[in-house]
Amino acid sequence: MRPLDPPTPTPTHDPGVRPQADDTSPATGAGTPALTVYFDGACPVCSREIATYQRLRGGASIDWVDASRCAPEALGPGLDRGAALARLHARRADGTLVDGAAAFAAVWRRLPAFSLLGRVAGFAPVRAVLDVGYAGFLRVRRAWRAPASDWSPEIEGDLRTDHAGETGAISIYRGILAVSRDAPLRAFAARHLETESAHLERIEAVLPAGARSRLLPAWRLAGWLTGALPALAGPRAVHATIRAVETFVDLHYREQLDRIDALDPQRADARLQGLRSMLDGCREDEVAHRDEAAAALAADPRPAGAVLRAWTAIVGSGSAAAVTVCRRI
Repeated sequence: MRPLDPPTPTPTHDPGVRPQADDTSPATGAGTPALTVYFDGACPVCSREIATYQRLRGGASIDWVDASRCAPEALGPGLDRGAALARLHARRADGTLVDGAAAFAAVWRRLPAFSLLGRVAGFAPVRAVLDVGYAGFLRVRRAWRAPASDWSPEIEGDLRTDHAGETGAISIYRGILAVSRDAPLRAFAARHLETESAHLERIEAVLPAGARSRLLPAWRLAGWLTGALPALAGPRAVHATIRAVETFVDLHYREQLDRIDALDPQRADARLQGLRSMLDGCREDEVAHRDEAAAALAADPRPAGAVLRAWTAIVGSGSAAAVTVCRRI
């Protein structure tokens, strides 16, 4: 007798359709995280909470993306930086994007220590109450976290240094005007003050307050002293100071332009090229300031003394150190 054929198993789902995994699935395929969470790493409260989740069991199974520092493409479809910074977002493996209380519930369900809370938060009435509380937190959060920019972290860091530098430059010329009574020198400072003020307005138009240096009062004071102290010694010291400052600023702007060119070698990104044009215009003004100060020094045949040489070296190295700090603070 021919053996009976084994019975054909009855499919439990359409074999042509892959069952969708929810955010509690232990695995969703090679290279695909079960859950991706987008958080604001520049918010001190938010970053501490996320750090706590990351240390818990189950935290390593979540792909954590700091929306304040990642490249725009890391946010994925349907999510821009502004939205990601405004509230917590989570993307499931099937691409579904949720935010607010639903995002928190998705995170909690993947952490054994919070799994019960995650299941409770999955009920619509509970989620609605949590969303109300989260909205209240977001309003309070504005006191310590203003909106950041949507530039890449590298470009934002450059713009932060530019904003701090122009703020300091304005204070340099105000310091000169506060101390000097030399008419030609005051006219020199007044012209440059007007130009630097225009630069600051242009940079503030592209860099939101939340992305600016938190040390602006220190940069204003440092700038004022950088202008006032040499003004006590006379025009020659002022011109040497401005030449030193603007020599560094020219190099700093050139480095930024090179970074933009590396990001957009074909110059096809209109927004980046608009920024490049603005920064290059600022650089050209600074070069003109440097050359004007250098010409005034060349008209005075006296050699620079040791004190003046030491002062200008301090100004140059101090400018470089300030840029390093401004990139982070």
